Amino acid sequence: MTLTLLGDAVISLVLTAITDRVGRRRILSVGCLLMAGSGVVFALSGNFWILLLASIVGVISPSGNEIGPFRAVEESVLAQLTPTAQRPDMFTWYALFGTAGTALGSLFSGGIVQILHGQDGDGGAAYRAIFTMYAILGVVMFLMTLALTSAVEAAPAQPAPALATGPSEESALLPGAERSSPNKRSDQTPISRSNVIQSIHSLFPSISQESRSILSRLVVLFALDSFASGMAAPSWITYFFITVHSLAPAVLGTLFLVTNILGSFSNLLALPLSRRLGTLKTMVFTHLPSAFFLALVPIPPASKTFGTPLAMSLLALRACTQSMDQAPRQAFLAAVMLPAERTAVMGVVNTVKTLMQAGGVGLSGILAGRQQWLLLLGGAGALKASYDLLLLWNFSRMRSR
Repeated sequence: MTLTLLGDAVISLVLTAITDRVGRRRILSVGCLLMAGSGVVFALSGNFWILLLASIVGVISPSGNEIGPFRAVEESVLAQLTPTAQRPDMFTWYALFGTAGTALGSLFSGGIVQILHGQDGDGGAAYRAIFTMYAILGVVMFLMTLALTSAVEAAPAQPAPALATGPSEESALLPGAERSSPNKRSDQTPISRSNVIQSIHSLFPSISQESRSILSRLVVLFALDSFASGMAAPSWITYFFITVHSLAPAVLGTLFLVTNILGSFSNLLALPLSRRLGTLKTMVFTHLPSAFFLALVPIPPASKTFGTPLAMSLLALRACTQSMDQAPRQAFLAAVMLPAERTAVMGVVNTVKTLMQAGGVGLSGILAGRQQWLLLLGGAGALKASYDLLLLWNFSRMRSR
């Protein structure tokens, strides 16, 4: 799972860095094809090393969240097409539909696995059927991406004003470009190593000094939260309820259906809160309770009459406010960054979050193997609470840009 997240981080960083130059629809199409390809490999192969390679290169999410190049590009598109005052609403609906889809997927997958496993006793075949459906959804998403209009693409950068005499406008924009006569043919310019490097470098967007200062602080804080998210990833919570509380797949699917439905509707409550409190305070004051309930999940003992229902209830209470910070967070990011930098900034943020989540997932493997659930989930809750307080302290006076 750690290597899968690392592969996602590399793919996300490279693709989102060049998205606005290459084209957002093209990048999203590549992501859909990677998703479909990894689903096909998981459906057909049982070799661990082949599956590992497919999970690293393809798009497979052990965290249960949207990963790869999708999220940063979609968020950048939404920020571009939506007026500033309406962004919290738009990001709320974006998060709501995402968590609602996750809820239905959890119920569907849990039911299908239990039904197919009960018919022939082959658990591998049941899970391969799920990955086949995953690949089909990747193809459907690819076709939908091709239908997007050109309005989703980034606005072309404004060229620098040309000089009355001297080098052409294009050559003036290239750092270190040599001055040449206006009558000199461009195809006669020899292709040098520096020209190739400059061409590659031109694909990547630049980030202003002020944005870099904001980004550096955000990256550190989001890294802390994502490391905790990796420790409490849905994969490990599933493993916790299977090993400690012995829940069946269908029951697990229903549990995650309930938690995701609660998360979906709680996103709507974030709208009036963000209008009243602002995006930053809404992020912090809704995320803190979820961190508290997460830390309490491993405390109840395994008991069908009391402990297991209580642990499931605590997880549901955590879900009530767990995702309420998503829409305000994306609106906050869009507000503090310059429009031309949003795709790159959101790509960097999501990449760092994925890398740190990979670290959290790796640490969880060690702690889960030793059954240190109180340290694992309790520590994740404590780290998330620290993130909330530090975020409020650092950005309470930040203004929109």
